[in-house]
Amino acid sequence: MKLLRKLAIVVLAAIATFCCWLTATGATDPPADDSTISSAICPIVYPVDQTPTARGYRYVFFGNAFFINKQGYLLTAAHVLSSFRNGGGQPHILVDRPMAPPQLLPAEVVAVDWEHDVAVLRATPNPFEGRFKVSYLPLTAGQLLPGKSVLAVALRPVKIQNPHTYELPAKESFAARVLNYQFTQEEKGAGDTELFLFSHEVLLGQSGAPVVSADSHEVVGLVDGRWLHPGEASTADEPMTATLGAAVRIHYALALLQEKGIAWQTAAGAAPSSQDAAAQPKNSAVPVPLSLVASPFPSQSLSGGEVLLDALVNASGKLEDIKVVKGESPFREKALSAMRTWTFLPARADGKAVEARIGVTFQFPQTFLAASSKRAREYGEPSANPLDHGPQPVATVEPDSLPSSAGEGSVILFDVVDKQGQITSTSEVYGLQSLTTAAEAAVHQWRFAPGKQAGTDADSAAVAVFIFRRSVVAEGVASAKKSK
Repeated sequence: MKLLRKLAIVVLAAIATFCCWLTATGATDPPADDSTISSAICPIVYPVDQTPTARGYRYVFFGNAFFINKQGYLLTAAHVLSSFRNGGGQPHILVDRPMAPPQLLPAEVVAVDWEHDVAVLRATPNPFEGRFKVSYLPLTAGQLLPGKSVLAVALRPVKIQNPHTYELPAKESFAARVLNYQFTQEEKGAGDTELFLFSHEVLLGQSGAPVVSADSHEVVGLVDGRWLHPGEASTADEPMTATLGAAVRIHYALALLQEKGIAWQTAAGAAPSSQDAAAQPKNSAVPVPLSLVASPFPSQSLSGGEVLLDALVNASGKLEDIKVVKGESPFREKALSAMRTWTFLPARADGKAVEARIGVTFQFPQTFLAASSKRAREYGEPSANPLDHGPQPVATVEPDSLPSSAGEGSVILFDVVDKQGQITSTSEVYGLQSLTTAAEAAVHQWRFAPGKQAGTDADSAAVAVFIFRRSVVAEGVASAKKSK
């Protein structure tokens, strides 16, 4: 009888999984590695009984987590762990086994960033060293452009409203496309977190599930189940509907992993720590951006602004000693909040990671539809440490006026500035083509004071962040078109 009961549970779970997949995806076939994604995901639960009965474990379900390497580390959304935040018990995960029911394993909370809603767990014992059906997912620091396709896979009990359940979680898959990016406050009074919105509804219990690029099969975000309403997410091309979902960019998870010295995997199968030597020459005077994020345009500001900063990229690739050279509130606070999560591949000398200072400029153009003449700013020589500092602009201009059809958003450029203060190379970290062309044209008109190392002019790195928003005029035009 017991064997027949177990077989019935397995069959019912398979049927439920198939039905959920049909409902979520319709006629869209999942990618070939859908099973790999599924085997990397684990439900986060709290066991009511430590020993399973004939019907399996009895547990309370909270959300999803997924493995990122063979060392047993997982990522999830921080709010999934809220019940465990103040000594609320030990979270567990349900891990699949071949030809056997899932097994409960304790999950140690390694690190949590409540502000940006990401957390790192570690399964103990490591299921990759035992007889478990598990895999891991690669992560990417890249930011998908609007229109790109993504896939999300989550595990949920069928009776989600009754979390005390014996039922095995069923798989739910859905394909969607990226719509746009939006900043929000994940914690009340906290800093800004960038979400990307996608064209599919998020259901209760899917929080923490991975959102994977359909092109690279790398994780680009974590499902944010708290964002169950579209708010002000509508655009001219995508009106506000109840079927929009949101995900926290994987950027914030990478920052937390790098801070804790935890390696993650990429599509190439190599951890960033081993990529350092391969991706950079033995001697590299400048650090290379790994994952950067912009900031929102201050909602309370009616005009634009500019913030100049100088920062140290330490040997671990994290920013330290961030100094504001020029900049006023509220732009200064927005820039500092964004930079706290930036990560780099550090500069190198004789094959070893070393510290290096960089210059950073956040430019908030005064208006999206600017006047006929571009706004220019003149600065004196840098007031940073005369012995060590990154390159600093001594003169900047804003991008040329853009058509209202160009959209709004951000552009991040990475420049190498030589000993004479000349830009020798510019690369795009992120940006829409409609905005990037104007931003690159503007930055190549800037004049720089070169960076210094031990008081000597040296090749160094500069990051230029442009945050565009529509002007009042452009908003009026867009509203008039909608009303017709």
